Amino acid sequence: MLNRIFFLVAALVIGMSLSACSDAGTPTPAPAKVEAKVQESAPAVAPAGQGYIEIAQPVRTAHPDKIEVTEVFWYGCSHCFHFEPMVKAWAKKLPADVDFRPSPAMWNPLMVVHAQLFYTAETLGVLDQVHQLIFDEINLRNNRLSDEDSMAKLLQEAAGVDPEKFKKTFNSFGVKSQVKQADSRARSYGIAGTPELIVNGKYRITGRSAGGHTEMLKVAEQLIAKERAAMAK
Repeated sequence: MLNRIFFLVAALVIGMSLSACSDAGTPTPAPAKVEAKVQESAPAVAPAGQGYIEIAQPVRTAHPDKIEVTEVFWYGCSHCFHFEPMVKAWAKKLPADVDFRPSPAMWNPLMVVHAQLFYTAETLGVLDQVHQLIFDEINLRNNRLSDEDSMAKLLQEAAGVDPEKFKKTFNSFGVKSQVKQADSRARSYGIAGTPELIVNGKYRITGRSAGGHTEMLKVAEQLIAKERAAMAK
């Protein structure tokens, strides 16, 4: 009986991981029920040769005077793990008129926990120190970081964050509000998987639409140029 419960839980966890990465550069089939729920709000395929999907109702950006590029990700997604070093290096070279920001995706409870971890680290001012480390911990060391104690321990060891301060911030109204806003943004974008790039709240770029991770960045550059030209008129 215990073995059966163990395998059921393991299958559920694997299903969650696959659904989160369902629209990455090398697609992995997701359970039908989850896939349908994720993709019902937006088309999953871009017009031939276009490389991106237009968002039906553009989403307001944080700084209208800049061109916003949003990376929608999940720490537990293996595709995001491999994409992260590429997009980080790319973002460092973006011109001053481009505002790059990561935004966690969430459509299962574990993803919500990891979104809280992201905004907690950001609020505490240690995100730059621990962002890649969180990816590594989950994807390389098989530490799911699914409870407050394991997350608090990681931030204490990596950035000297007091565990009680971590837990207070993790459960704060401010962090939970940011999590809700990120979830609302992702729903408005029509996210179908991770990683995805959103340019100026108007265009979705996925591994499928662009043809791979490197191509996602090239399409983003084209759309940045397109938005820059439109803003100059």
